[in-house]
Amino acid sequence: MHPIKTASAPWTDSTLPLLAGGYAWLPDRMRSTDGEPVRARLLGRPVVALRGPEAVGFFYDERHVKRTAALPGPVLDTLFGRGAVHTLDGDAHRVRKAMFLALLKDGAGVRALAEHVAQQWAKAATEWEDGRDVVLFDEAAVILARAVCTWVGVERSDEAHRRMAEDCVVMVDGFATPGPRHWRARAARRRQEEALAAEIRTTREGGELVSDNGTALEIVAWHRDADGRLLDPHTAAVELLNIIRPTVAIAWFAAFAAHALHRWPTHREPLRKDTDSRYARAFAHEVRRFYPFAPFVGGLAVSDLTWRGENIAKDTLVLLDLYGHDHDPRLWDAPYRFDPQRFADREPGADELVPQGGGDPARGHRCPGEDITVAVLSTIVTQLADLDYEVPDQDLTIPLSRVPTRPRSGFVFRTARERTAGRSGR
Repeated sequence: MHPIKTASAPWTDSTLPLLAGGYAWLPDRMRSTDGEPVRARLLGRPVVALRGPEAVGFFYDERHVKRTAALPGPVLDTLFGRGAVHTLDGDAHRVRKAMFLALLKDGAGVRALAEHVAQQWAKAATEWEDGRDVVLFDEAAVILARAVCTWVGVERSDEAHRRMAEDCVVMVDGFATPGPRHWRARAARRRQEEALAAEIRTTREGGELVSDNGTALEIVAWHRDADGRLLDPHTAAVELLNIIRPTVAIAWFAAFAAHALHRWPTHREPLRKDTDSRYARAFAHEVRRFYPFAPFVGGLAVSDLTWRGENIAKDTLVLLDLYGHDHDPRLWDAPYRFDPQRFADREPGADELVPQGGGDPARGHRCPGEDITVAVLSTIVTQLADLDYEVPDQDLTIPLSRVPTRPRSGFVFRTARERTAGRSGR
């Protein structure tokens, strides 16, 4: 039993320290409380931050924390979109989420997307054989945009695929910061929502889908919400983009995977010898655990709550510390050591590894696209390990103060035609 505590949030605001500290801000605060809840103020409002497997269950219980009205407008206007599934709760959320689960957790569909990625990678690799410098982050984003657009049924020209990749990267890059990055993200989202809304209208003009075997474009276009009505074209475009954008965002993990292979090259040979993708999946899981992706997620307290003896007033902003969770020494042995063997011959538990959030994706707000992330990243790391390339001098630091972060250089490499050609017969 924990004694009930009624501490209030400090009067000093932590918005500037958060912007300066980035991923490290909340873990540093958690260390000062030995993992107990942290109270703060962000933009003047009271905040309580939690960490740990029990906290994951508490946070994703809709009786405790809600997402409706919790996401600030700037995040909706850049990352998720107005009317997105992330903003819903209750039956409205469950019905909309079921559509995503059917699309993103279908084993055959996930494998098909991974195959599209492999095909697009092979096509791009032939263009790298001239020995020019390649920025992996940028190239991976284009590869992923081409693959996912084909997979969802959105036909685009090569130039339009590249623009989709650039816009999706800008949306993710600008969601957590004020200033020019944020305004570019807004413009990118608006541009792609308008284009996809037109695709939705064209799809509907072709006649209603009569089976569950359509493309993602068709399924989203003809989805009926909890009220039995079709999504308006804008909201349907938002949700279609919420399939495309997160897939392109795997470019962040691709750059981190290349960083890991460069820093710890002993993993290259096990990946090359990996015939059943077990090591590739373990490596992918460890990339997702070790490297910074989302710092935390947030929601609003549904009512007056108590967590481990700590009172949480209704409408308090509740944060779940994701980056700190995935580096908590109470959960992970030597958490700052990169070690894919943590996941050898096992998949991580639901609330054990939470780089994209936790909970049950069928009942809560956990990202339903994690299967896609792991499958696609496993494909990419296998291709990376099999590619002969040199890494020129560059700035490979990963600043924790920047959200989202990545290697500063984007990870530049160059291949040699004769080495690549020599390995093509493996």
